[in-house]
Amino acid sequence: MYTIYHNTRCKVSRAVLELLIKTGQPVEIIDYMSKKITRPELEKLLIELQMRPFDLVRTQEDLYKKEYKGKTFSNEEWVHILCNNSKLIERPIVKKGYQARLCRPAEIVNELIGK
Repeated sequence: MYTIYHNTRCKVSRAVLELLIKTGQPVEIIDYMSKKITRPELEKLLIELQMRPFDLVRTQEDLYKKEYKGKTFSNEEWVHILCNNSKLIERPIVKKGYQARLCRPAEIVNELIGK
């Protein structure tokens, strides 16, 4: 079973979802743009990704540039910011078991698929 944190408007996210579907295994799709990621869920993802919260920030987004660029925040503050601003979360994120990968570029998903 794979879980993908997916944005339907993202070309890379759609490509990763297509690769996952081709495996024939079940895929749980979480549209994190319409359903907020909770703090515990994001903290667990960060552990599985082995990343800091800022590593998931989409620094090219206008919201980041206008509100957050050049400012210093703690990891806890970034988690709070990301939970309240899903648009700032890099995508797609794919989980299999206790492993997770930020799949940018899309081919990174192959690490989880085993190709």
